[in-house]
Amino acid sequence: MSQSSPAPPSRPCTALVTGASTGIGAEYARRLAQRSYSLVLVARRAELLEALAEDLRVRCGVDVEVLPADLGSAEDTERVAERLRVEPGGDLAPVDLLVNNAGRGDGGPFIEQDPDDVDAMIDINVRSVLHLTRAVLPVQMARRKAGATGGLGVITVSSLAGEPVVNPGGSVYGAGKKFLTLWSESVAAEVRPAGVSMTVVLPGFVRTDMTRGVQERGLPEAAFVPKEHIVRDSLIAWAARRPRVVPGIQYKTGDGILNLLPRWLVRALARRMA
Repeated sequence: MSQSSPAPPSRPCTALVTGASTGIGAEYARRLAQRSYSLVLVARRAELLEALAEDLRVRCGVDVEVLPADLGSAEDTERVAERLRVEPGGDLAPVDLLVNNAGRGDGGPFIEQDPDDVDAMIDINVRSVLHLTRAVLPVQMARRKAGATGGLGVITVSSLAGEPVVNPGGSVYGAGKKFLTLWSESVAAEVRPAGVSMTVVLPGFVRTDMTRGVQERGLPEAAFVPKEHIVRDSLIAWAARRPRVVPGIQYKTGDGILNLLPRWLVRALARRMA
């Protein structure tokens, strides 16, 4: 009597997280590992990635790849993009979830910013995000068309810094984040019919290395949203296929009020605060 072959075991989902060595990126890695995701961790500092990877392997029993890369470098960005283009059937697992978290937060009056720093910030905050997302989406859409189940898509960490109509002292950073938000919500509408989910996250202030200067100036505790809440809210929003999420009740309220204020009033307030 013939016997049917047992079904192959289902593989765990795989997430690639950029800027994973510290802060919000490391928290994404921890939370996804707790959900049994295999991980590909990307950041410049290999030693921090290795330490986090080993901790997650031991604590959560998941597979973790370490991919050191500087996303301000076109060559390194392409190496990560190649990992994102991996299709099913090979030695490496395809990426189910890309988390675009890496970023750089230089500020100050525009005419005082070093042009090389401006270029580097645009490369990391904008260009690398577009290149990496462009690499993974066609694979995810083809997989869905071939019958793949489960969540497929992209989470991109933007910022509320891009939402005011003017941002003195943060013109390049804010403009880059506004670009990410508009771009992500637009592409989310394009890929949704194909069963792929894109969510853009707009945090306010978070206690990370990027906001160390603000922290040292004594910003009130109520101004900060814990990174754990950022990650939790964004993963919930992504699973629900929501294109946009603003974590933290204080920032949800502020974002709503900002959208109601006349543009001339926001400009006037910004001039007084500049």
